[in-house]
Amino acid sequence: MTGGRALVVGGAGAVGTLFAERLLGSGSEVTVVDTTGANDATDTAGGPCGVRRTVGDVTALDDALAAELAAADLVVLAVPEPVALAALPVIAPHLRTDAVLVDTLSVKQPFTLAVREHAPGIQAVGLNPMFAPSLGFEGRPVAAVVVNPGPGADKVLRLVGSWGANVVRVDAVEHDRIAGATQALTHAAVLGFGLALRELGPDVAQLLPLAPPPATTLLALLARIASGTPEVYWDVQHANPEAAAARKALANGVHRVAEIVERGDPAGFEAVLDELRGHLGPDLAPLGEACARMFAKT
Repeated sequence: MTGGRALVVGGAGAVGTLFAERLLGSGSEVTVVDTTGANDATDTAGGPCGVRRTVGDVTALDDALAAELAAADLVVLAVPEPVALAALPVIAPHLRTDAVLVDTLSVKQPFTLAVREHAPGIQAVGLNPMFAPSLGFEGRPVAAVVVNPGPGADKVLRLVGSWGANVVRVDAVEHDRIAGATQALTHAAVLGFGLALRELGPDVAQLLPLAPPPATTLLALLARIASGTPEVYWDVQHANPEAAAARKALANGVHRVAEIVERGDPAGFEAVLDELRGHLGPDLAPLGEACARMFAKT
């Protein structure tokens, strides 16, 4: 991909900007397309300086955008799932057979099926940066679902790895299952904590002077989510087919702990901790050490 032509759709957003910056830094000629913006090579749209910007709608192509698609070696769809699904049958006929299509969706199964239906001859990779775009790729995990393999798809994975990311290959079903456990479950737990805290009543200003590290950490996570883009967290909860099971499992876990405590069963409580230690297995000690290091900075 280095030195080629890249088209980043939705490049005005945080994820699109991240990819545009890194592609530009890798020597690619980058064009960003969004439904609003300016045809301008300067930084007036708030994105990386040096990219070319154009206004267009990938669900209803004009001649200029169709030409951009036909010239691209790499097309990155950094857009919400409904836009990506609507755009795919529109853009697929305009993509070169040696081009690579990349999506950045947080849910992979629906788009994977759509690619196999509408673009079976196009190399395609689903990437999901499992972190906030502001953190950057270095040392961060990126889930990779290779939908239609090929040499271009392999180059994309190597390129993302060269940015410092830890690229982990999974299939679409496994991706959504893991994302349900690591994203939908985690976010639901933090949001549930926030709602429970609000119901209990103490002001955060009252809590912070006495809050131990676990509480401070949860409050920090709550602040991060509450300050984020609602659509991102809504997609994690609503679009992932595994999210409902994650939320149900969370509710079951809280209910189980409550039952054990309310019936005055310390042996049952100890059994729960034994069960969880067994589930963590050999990662128990390293994760405990990581928590200690994190709390040392809290």
